[in-house]
Amino acid sequence: MSKYNNKKTSRQVGAKTFEFDSLKEAKRFDELILLLKAKKISNLEVQPEYVLCKSFKHDGKTVRGTKYIGDFRYTKDGKTIVEDTKGFRTKEYMVKKKWFLTIYGDKLIFKEI
Repeated sequence: MSKYNNKKTSRQVGAKTFEFDSLKEAKRFDELILLLKAKKISNLEVQPEYVLCKSFKHDGKTVRGTKYIGDFRYTKDGKTIVEDTKGFRTKEYMVKKKWFLTIYGDKLIFKEI
């Protein structure tokens, strides 16, 4: 169990194993796999990464970049959809979500499940 009472869960699809931070996220993955098989969505990806800020140098030291990692990304009706499955919204998540939407919000649809 994590500090948010989530239970890590895995799913096997073919030869590939997917690890999820919660049962809720794994169940959403199951639903998306069914939609993929029914050809209602395409291009399903797990944990897509988006750069919010690249690494940079400051006073001779490297400052690590920041990225937002969604739970899922897929295409539906020609539109890119990014989903984040949340049971608890941390302050860090809320800041990264706003930052993410500022940069990428006009290029895709964001869904919080």
